Amino acid sequence: MDIKTASALRRLRLVSAPEAVSFLLLLVCSILKRATDFDAVPVMGMVHGVLFILYVVLWAFAWNRARWTLGRAALYGVLSVLPTGGFFAERMLRREAESEVIAARARQEGATA
Repeated sequence: MDIKTASALRRLRLVSAPEAVSFLLLLVCSILKRATDFDAVPVMGMVHGVLFILYVVLWAFAWNRARWTLGRAALYGVLSVLPTGGFFAERMLRREAESEVIAARARQEGATA
């Protein structure tokens, strides 16, 4: 994995958890809006919208750089619209990056040996 691919995966991983948190907070704010006079939906809606758009843009960059299959890219896309999907995406992206680093180190040690 080259440095550009690793950074694309890292950027997507870094935005996936905050996007999931903002989605959950938006759901809580929606419930509170209907149950009480507390109305934070416009603010949380904008925060979540910005994070969601950022996730989708970074998802497209990561798909292009990592050359994911259509199924793998679709999985990360579906995880972005599930309330807790961003947490699973973050975990999967971390594992993918770690395995790529291990494979790259093994290739480097094999080449120097």
